[in-house]
Amino acid sequence: MMHKDKKKNYIQEMKVFFEKTSSIFVTHYQGLTVNQIDELRSEMRKHGILFKITKNRITKLALEGSKFKKLENLFSGPTAVAFSEDAISSAKILTQFAKKNPNLKIIGGIMEEEPLSVEDVEKIATLPTLSEARAKIVGILSTPAQKIMSILLAPGSKIAILAHAKSKKT
Repeated sequence: MMHKDKKKNYIQEMKVFFEKTSSIFVTHYQGLTVNQIDELRSEMRKHGILFKITKNRITKLALEGSKFKKLENLFSGPTAVAFSEDAISSAKILTQFAKKNPNLKIIGGIMEEEPLSVEDVEKIATLPTLSEARAKIVGILSTPAQKIMSILLAPGSKIAILAHAKSKKT
């Protein structure tokens, strides 16, 4: 049983996590070994995600007045929470880990005050991360530039042939 001061500190700590994060995913971890939980925590930490085992009744108290109040009904049983600013990375890591370790069950979550079902979390996990999306955009934008550069760097005779061919089309 937790001492009254520890409970207050825990509630305050959880309130801080709820205030400074934009997405939360709730899981059940029953059946996972300590090593498996440590492995998951380590992977999440690499991406700036906090994975924390929670005390349900006290966590519900911390949810009072927060933007994540809608999550309250998910806190039952052996619960662990992933706090993140990057919902896509968080969803990907949890989904991949749950496929390898069926004892981790994703219960749901919330992203920018929008509740998420298990299916929503799985859909989010298929989206590209911010860095992946940026790389795709750079690739799309650089392709036309590469074509223009190859034309400009071509010898003068090739440019003349290309210009002559274009003029015949019009």
